[in-house]
Amino acid sequence: MNAPLYNKDILRLAASIPHHQRLPDPQASVEKRSPTCGSRVTADVQMTGGRLSDMGLDVKACALGQASAALMAGHAIGLTADELADARDKLAAYLAGTSEDLAFWPGLAVLAPARGYPARHASIRLGFEAIADAARQADA
Repeated sequence: MNAPLYNKDILRLAASIPHHQRLPDPQASVEKRSPTCGSRVTADVQMTGGRLSDMGLDVKACALGQASAALMAGHAIGLTADELADARDKLAAYLAGTSEDLAFWPGLAVLAPARGYPARHASIRLGFEAIADAARQADA
């Protein structure tokens, strides 16, 4: 394992994904897959009053994708579809090198070493993309 990418904090997050059960009756479900590595995240959501009220995740990804999904799931409840889409877009901008901002989401600094590994970016974005897209569908 590459120490800068796969450290204890990443592995701890990867092993503790909140909301790791699919919802029995979601308002929307979205599956996102990385063509680079085959990682996959399926997100089920319930929206109440325009805010994410419940989610369920099925995460089949590398440790970085799992850690990112854990960070997303740990702080997404209560946010609007627009706020979730904004977080998705900010994460993509950070990974692409067009932004230095990581303060938009708690805990993301742990993923900073992966910025230099573009082949890992798609997996890292999956959880944010799936939840943002599912919330948008459910809110429509």
